[in-house]
Amino acid sequence: MVSTPTRPQPDKRQAGKPGSGSSAAPAQRPASVPVRIKAAYRKFWSALEGTGTSKNGSTYYLILGSTLALTAIGIMMVLSASSVESIAAGKSPYGDALKQGVFAAIGIFTMFVLSRINVVWLKRLAWLAIIAAVVLLGLVQVVGAEVNGNKNWIDLGGITFQPSEASKLALALWMATVLARKGRLISRWQHVAIPAVPMAIIIVGLVLVGNDLGTAMIIMMITAAALFFAGAPLYLFGIAGLVAAAGTAVMAVTSSNRMCRITSWWTGQSCADGIDANYQATNGLYGLASGGWFGVGLGQSRQKYSWIPEAHNDFIFAIIGEELGLVGTVVVLILFAILGAAIYRVVVAQEDMFHRVLAGTIMVWLLGQATVNMSVVTGLMPVIGVPLPFISYGGSALLMSLCAIGVVLSLAREQMAPAIRPKRMLKFKAKPGRATAAAKKTARKRA
Repeated sequence: MVSTPTRPQPDKRQAGKPGSGSSAAPAQRPASVPVRIKAAYRKFWSALEGTGTSKNGSTYYLILGSTLALTAIGIMMVLSASSVESIAAGKSPYGDALKQGVFAAIGIFTMFVLSRINVVWLKRLAWLAIIAAVVLLGLVQVVGAEVNGNKNWIDLGGITFQPSEASKLALALWMATVLARKGRLISRWQHVAIPAVPMAIIIVGLVLVGNDLGTAMIIMMITAAALFFAGAPLYLFGIAGLVAAAGTAVMAVTSSNRMCRITSWWTGQSCADGIDANYQATNGLYGLASGGWFGVGLGQSRQKYSWIPEAHNDFIFAIIGEELGLVGTVVVLILFAILGAAIYRVVVAQEDMFHRVLAGTIMVWLLGQATVNMSVVTGLMPVIGVPLPFISYGGSALLMSLCAIGVVLSLAREQMAPAIRPKRMLKFKAKPGRATAAAKKTARKRA
């Protein structure tokens, strides 16, 4: 019989000698710093991912609560940031806030409807949605309205609609549907490229024709996220990154306006023709700096007096920092962090590729867009026209963002215990396959 000791045995010749330590067990060495860091890292991700189930519905209500809180903050800040310029233009100081509130009400109602629908039912709408998005984006270039150099809006009887915002959700739904059908074939580059990449290129191209580089960047981010969560080979992302970098450089060099923005951001000086393309970002930093810890008070911003053009839109985060201070901006960051962590729990719990790709793409879309917006306001990136989700003024962006959250809530609802799970409004029943139909037929004959 051979014994295998778990630790080295003490030398009997050392027994009884002073300092030999034979009478007591050897002291355990404390874990090294790298080991403790690795353990803490694993513990963090384990806690973040959760167990995949939510007995009390915490994930569902964290997504819902943070979304509603951000939307409420957005309406309040749109009222504060837009009132001064509205009065100067002879309009009602409550006009923009009321319009934002109407879109928020419609979006919240749609969000709750989508949260009670089985997401699989949306597969039927994928091709219709992407075709409608392409048609509307093409229609913008024919009858669309141009605002601040960007041609992205369609006027529908006094109400402007931005098809590029709808195309984000349409592309996410369509790519999840197409990539899920490919399944394991996605490991081959041919199935990655066709038809996902050509469709994304068409949408990005139509958006760029309208001169909206910021929205095109977000759509490219959505495309990359869908391919990543579908399991596309990683080397393809490196190739795509090089191509995107080269394309961005060409677009910057061939446009004096974009080149001016980049040089003004990099040097902090005006361009050769005297245009200060960094004017908006500079005054945004002034607003953040003057806010201090607790801000100058709600409604008391000075930068919104035409120092920041359209302060209620892309640079509304600067007004939050000025009026509510560092505390206000940190609250917004925490709400986005809670939203991101809760959606991430939904993503990692999905076993079906369609569900995982759709939820993951929405997560990257909303959090990526928020990151880009706040990076621009804080001077970490050149000025790019990207709104802050749920907060910036814009009915189309708010409506589509709330619809996207409704899709994620539908997936989060499935993780809840049946006793506390909200009931569905529409049920989707899959058609039985050939094997199932044959088995039922055989059972009837035997009976």
